[in-house]
Amino acid sequence: MGAREQITTMLNQLERGIKDLEIAYEQYFTGVEKRAPEQKRQKLSKDLRKLLTIHITQNDLKFRLNSLSSRLQSYAGYWDRILRLIDEGRYERHVSRIQRSSTARVPGQAQKAERQPDDPNRKLYEQLVSAHEKCSLKAPDREQMDRLLARQESLIRERFGDRNVGYKVVTEGGRPKIRVCSKA
Repeated sequence: MGAREQITTMLNQLERGIKDLEIAYEQYFTGVEKRAPEQKRQKLSKDLRKLLTIHITQNDLKFRLNSLSSRLQSYAGYWDRILRLIDEGRYERHVSRIQRSSTARVPGQAQKAERQPDDPNRKLYEQLVSAHEKCSLKAPDREQMDRLLARQESLIRERFGDRNVGYKVVTEGGRPKIRVCSKA
């Protein structure tokens, strides 16, 4: 095996190691793992230092090594900042959001939530999600839409009085919006 292939193999291992370390830290930050992956980080830093001491003549491999080094340094700064926030007690783990998203992905539970016949805004929300998908945008949560409609209720009553109103989803300027319309 030539020197180029060896260095390429080592760079591939370093890149995989950075990705694995990134995943391990995210698992720690969300509370899945109980300990920060400090040993993996030290081993990866040691491997990076070894690679930096090797004289590499190919510019593409030098560039790749430097970009991997700077990527690891950027992640290290981010991880250190989050670890400091955790130590100070100012970091909120978003475990509830993860649990909510994981339960929403279970097919049976998601269908049960959508099958509530007494929900008047279900169809409106489905139209809103569809419009967001067509515009390649992230759709809001159902709770966000319900809060918006609840906040706007007094303004709607001011404008339309006691008339029967309905909602429709329109796309203006590449963004889906909910419009209030008077029902006849």
